[in-house]
Amino acid sequence: MLADKDRIFTNLYGFHDWRLDGARKRGAWDNTKALLDKGVDWIIDEMKKSNLRGRGGAGFPTGLKWSFMPKEVKDRPHYLVVNADESEPGTCKDRDILRHDPHLLIEGCLVAGFAMRAHAAYIYVRGEFYNEAQHLIEAVREAREAGLLGDNACGSGWKFEVHVHRGAGAYICGEETALLESLEGKKGMPRLKPPFPAGAGLYGCPSTVNNVESIAVAPTILRRGAAWFAALGRPNNTGTKLFCISGHVNKPCNVEEEMGIPLKELIEKHAGGVRGGWDNLLAVIPGGASVPLLPKSICDTILMDFDSLREKQSGLGTAAVIVMDKSTDVIKAIARLSYFYKHESCGQCTPCREGTGWMWRVMERMVTGHARIEEIDALQDVTKQVEGHTICALGDAAAWPIQGLIRHFRPLMEERIRMHTQKLAAE
Repeated sequence: MLADKDRIFTNLYGFHDWRLDGARKRGAWDNTKALLDKGVDWIIDEMKKSNLRGRGGAGFPTGLKWSFMPKEVKDRPHYLVVNADESEPGTCKDRDILRHDPHLLIEGCLVAGFAMRAHAAYIYVRGEFYNEAQHLIEAVREAREAGLLGDNACGSGWKFEVHVHRGAGAYICGEETALLESLEGKKGMPRLKPPFPAGAGLYGCPSTVNNVESIAVAPTILRRGAAWFAALGRPNNTGTKLFCISGHVNKPCNVEEEMGIPLKELIEKHAGGVRGGWDNLLAVIPGGASVPLLPKSICDTILMDFDSLREKQSGLGTAAVIVMDKSTDVIKAIARLSYFYKHESCGQCTPCREGTGWMWRVMERMVTGHARIEEIDALQDVTKQVEGHTICALGDAAAWPIQGLIRHFRPLMEERIRMHTQKLAAE
């Protein structure tokens, strides 16, 4: 288990003051100027050495991403964009950072923005997060009044501003280029890449889009040292991570833990165990609704990090752990997710626009058993036609839950079809 001294988010549950005074008492804004004085190259090098991988789902190395920004500012300004559009079903970590520890994020914006030679950060907040946005706006105001932001941020001589932008609650705007489109006042639809945001992002200027958690941990990593962060977790899967545990557990919670913690330990120590005991577990979605589920047999020993889960054909994603006990109709649960992705598709790509609706309609028939067994193979085939053939990853997100269901629960799907066929025959 993670030692309290190694926790980065010390007010995750809102027990303490979230405002500037409380944040400072917990170590935020502690001589931030000294970090900036060490220079751009030092900051990026430390972030690379920490092996921090993006906490928004893709797990791309954060320091490397920052280094893609042009080394010189020419005729176009640089921008930092923070993705606080937390719309992945089961995920609820970023909202607690915004609500209870907003100054960690704002300080992270300054440090990251400075490293990217940006004078402005835009934080794109999910539309439904009204109270969280109010806390964030107030925290930005406090930081500005205290001289931590503005023309001479933290006395460093660097001009830096943070702007809070509220979205309209579209899942697709969590995709970085759709987020940029929405931020520009256009319809949230993903862009073709290249050009990548580091070359042409917000308003056609060099930009980097990072998740809230990725940015919020940066100042602590720089203060305590990359070696400290890299020593936590496992190689290539380092540091601490916020896990959101929901579903059929006794105590649903958000918790900061070490990367690579066994899933069983995570659920039993922090979430009070599976409802009805561990043996009552059916399956777990380990990383938010877009990753394939894992049956109990794998959950017994799996470690919660990027590489371990990828080896089992799933993913860490946002680390939103959705627990399903044996009372769950797992086919119906995945059908519900299929409806979500059909509803949230922007409709730009044909495989996603047509495929998500088709997959949902077939899944609805799988729920009742009103299908043929060979249709399971057809469903699997269509998920492969959608996966990897769209501009953004929403097509993959729609396909993977169904692939996981077929991979691990095909006998259940076949049994339901047979039972329905027998019932019709008897009538």
